[in-house]
Amino acid sequence: MNSIEKLDTAITLVEEARGVPLSASCVVHRGEMLDILEEARESLPRDLDEAQHILAKRDSLVEEGRLSAETMVASAREEVARMIEQTAIVQAARLEAQKILDEARDVAAEEREEVEEYIDGRLATLEVILNKTMDAVARGRERLDGAGDKDILSQLADD
Repeated sequence: MNSIEKLDTAITLVEEARGVPLSASCVVHRGEMLDILEEARESLPRDLDEAQHILAKRDSLVEEGRLSAETMVASAREEVARMIEQTAIVQAARLEAQKILDEARDVAAEEREEVEEYIDGRLATLEVILNKTMDAVARGRERLDGAGDKDILSQLADD
């Protein structure tokens, strides 16, 4: 499981936990919850490494597109030099070279946008999950701070 799935599991565990009568509190097995959160914390660096790998791949694709465009431009220049005597052919070659360059730029821009949208989506999902988890943990801590040990023990005994 990746960190997002582990955080989803923690949230589900809290949502499905047995409620304490006459309160908004719930009973969650501390060890189980801590294990899930520890696993999420351990897998988070791997997920971030994966995101960085995707960013690096994006940069590689952009560089590849740039090199491809440079190659295409150089090729078009050679073609123009060979056809310099014929004005119409020279003009056609210039137009084709510009078209190839524009297409290469468009492809590079599209690929960059796709990669950035993917990464942004993954990071947004992770942000939402982390915020929900932090809210759930904060609410749990607030509830624990508000109840005395006697209250918790008596509530558990009533269950």
